[in-house]
Amino acid sequence: MFIDQVKICVKAGKGGNGACSFRREKYVPFGGPDGGDGGKGGDVILVASQRLHTLLDLKYQRHYEAPSGRPGEGANRHGKNGEDVRVFVPVGTVVRDADSGALVADLVHEGQAVTVAHGGRGGRGNARFATSTNRAPRQWEAGSPG
Repeated sequence: MFIDQVKICVKAGKGGNGACSFRREKYVPFGGPDGGDGGKGGDVILVASQRLHTLLDLKYQRHYEAPSGRPGEGANRHGKNGEDVRVFVPVGTVVRDADSGALVADLVHEGQAVTVAHGGRGGRGNARFATSTNRAPRQWEAGSPG
């Protein structure tokens, strides 16, 4: 069966939240903030491949969602980034936006790739907000959506 047109839904991952944490040790009386940043959300990438000749695989799996980034932790540990999702399409695929019909990309070469959904940025932890006047900040940032 030859399929030459298909509509798919893609969703990028959300960025991880920053952490609000403070260093607590016995012989460190004023340890200070140590909240880490959140990880970046995963992207959805379309890659042209000469191994495929039809869009039959995309007909049966239409939804592609990249994982979100992990939240930050104490001890200035940053969250893990979300993995990118690679969707392989045949060489010569024309990618269009479903809403506007605008041309997004024309994949004509082997290995040519286009990012169709960008992952969200990870939020900052409270260690990033420490200044000389605000030594114990209790604010942190949430991760941005993908």
